[in-house]
Amino acid sequence: MVSFMQIDRGYVSPQSPEKLVVEFENARVLVTDQKISAIKDIIPLLEKTTQLRAPLLIIAEDVSGEALATLVVNKLRGILNVAAIKAPGFGERRKALLQDIAIVTGAMMYICSSLKETYFKEFF
Repeated sequence: MVSFMQIDRGYVSPQSPEKLVVEFENARVLVTDQKISAIKDIIPLLEKTTQLRAPLLIIAEDVSGEALATLVVNKLRGILNVAAIKAPGFGERRKALLQDIAIVTGAMMYICSSLKETYFKEFF
């Protein structure tokens, strides 16, 4: 069975320039309404997905700074198969869309004040 979802937002991290899609099998998906800029917020997640050799899709309000730089470097070096995109929508509509995305993808979803290491235990 093939399933897909189209999200009207752009990639934050580099992907194949020939295709405008992300195609992952058995990926881990993190959906959050938070901005991710500090790498320390997602290091446990990156370490675990690297160990599992699982692709990682991050859908967040924004991914920037050292977090984005780390994702890009690890993607380009082939260490981690990762893609990050900005969450669609705004305000309460964004939260509803993120909940829908989490349900469709079976993602771990965080609508919270911050991402914490302990939350990622449920992810695997």
